[in-house]
Amino acid sequence: MQDFDWQKIYDWIIANGLKILVAILIVVIGLWIINKIIKGFKHLLASQQIDETLVPFLVSLSSVTLKVLLFISVINYLGVNMTSFIAILGAAGLAVGMALSGTLQNFAGGVILLILKPFKVGDYIEAQGQTGIVKEIQIFNTILTTLDNKIVIIPNGGLSTGAMTNYTKEPTRRVDFVFGIGYNDDIDKARDIILEVANKNELIMKDPEMFVGVLEHGDSSVNLVTRVWSKTEDYWAVYFYMMEFVKKEFDKQGITIPYPQRDVHMFNEI
Repeated sequence: MQDFDWQKIYDWIIANGLKILVAILIVVIGLWIINKIIKGFKHLLASQQIDETLVPFLVSLSSVTLKVLLFISVINYLGVNMTSFIAILGAAGLAVGMALSGTLQNFAGGVILLILKPFKVGDYIEAQGQTGIVKEIQIFNTILTTLDNKIVIIPNGGLSTGAMTNYTKEPTRRVDFVFGIGYNDDIDKARDIILEVANKNELIMKDPEMFVGVLEHGDSSVNLVTRVWSKTEDYWAVYFYMMEFVKKEFDKQGITIPYPQRDVHMFNEI
C-alpha cells in the first residue's frame, strides 16, 4: 500500500490554512445567524396565527434547509469541485437513504399528516396502540401527552398509514351507558329516573334526543342502554355525573343493581 505523501498534505494545509480558518469562521457565524433566523421565523409564524400544527414542522424543515445551504456554501468556498462533490454526495445519499428508509418514510408520513390534517395539536387521538393529546407534530415523529402525563413518541410513517381514532375532531360526542336493574324492578320507573337525572345536567344536550331502551336480558339483570349527547370537551364530566347520580337515585327509589348470581336447584332422588 502506498504511503501518504505527508509533505503534500502539509503543503496543502499551509497553502490553504487561511481559507480553512475562514471556512470555520463562516460555519460558526452561519450557525449563529441561522439560530437567530429560526427564532425570528418561529415568532413570525406565531404572530400570523398559523396553525400551530404546522409551526414545529416548518421550523424544523427551515433549520435543516438553511444548514444544508451553509454546508454547500462552505464546501464551494474551499474550492471543492461541486460536480464531483454532488456526484459523491448523491451516491452517499443513496446508500444512506437505503439504510434510513424508515426515517425517510417517517418524513413522508409527516408531510402527509400536514396535508391531510387528520388531527391537529391539542386533539385527543388513539393510534398505534397509544392514546393521548397531540403535543407536537415534528418532521419524523408526533409527540403525545397521555392523561397521566407521560410522553409518547410515535413515528409519522406508521401514523400516516395505520388506523387512527380522533376523539375530538367533531364538536359533539355520544356518551353511552348500560345500567342493569333487577328482573323484579319496574323498567318504566328506571327509565324515568335515568331521564330525570340526565335532564338535570346542563352539559347534556336536548338535541339529539336522549334514549333509554332495553338492551338485553342478562344472566342477572335487565340491561338498559342509555345514550346522551354532549360537547366533546364535556364527555367525561357527563360520564362521571351519570354513573354517580343514576346509582344514587336508584338507591333512593328502590331500584336494584344486581350483581352476577346463579340459582341452584336441589332435587332429592327417590
